[in-house]
Amino acid sequence: MRTITPNLWFDGTAEEAAVFYTGLFPDSRIVRRLPSPADNPLSAKGAFLAVEFTLKGQPFLGINGGSQFPFTQAVSFAIECDDQAEVDRYWDALTANGGEALPCGWCRDRFGLVWQVVPRRLMELLYGDDVAAGERAAKALYGMRKIDVAALEAAAAHPGPG
Repeated sequence: MRTITPNLWFDGTAEEAAVFYTGLFPDSRIVRRLPSPADNPLSAKGAFLAVEFTLKGQPFLGINGGSQFPFTQAVSFAIECDDQAEVDRYWDALTANGGEALPCGWCRDRFGLVWQVVPRRLMELLYGDDVAAGERAAKALYGMRKIDVAALEAAAAHPGPG
């Protein structure tokens, strides 16, 4: 069986998005640009229709499909980060130039695609052996947009006033 390839429907910005994403993630590249083989409702024969690219080795197809199907939070891509510096790097890049910060580590990039920028430490705090610490970390998370690892660790470590 071949791999499963996510197909992303862009409003005329598939190549621009692919260039941005492949520049942001290591082990990423544009595989090929695909012109329309024939006139169709979206473009004339020969006009740029789609782009095949990989992000960290995962194949994607970006299609210039038009505005009728915008991205929603119903589908998002999670980026597991090693530390706060990596969270900051991805978050800052994805929210720049018209991107949007969303709650709990989620953001929308300038193309409308939704991402979850998640430090590996989050899962350790939420689901470790200390259930009360996980609850405190979760409560701190619910008040965040970009995830702050130090703030999560502080919340988990300190029960606070009781």
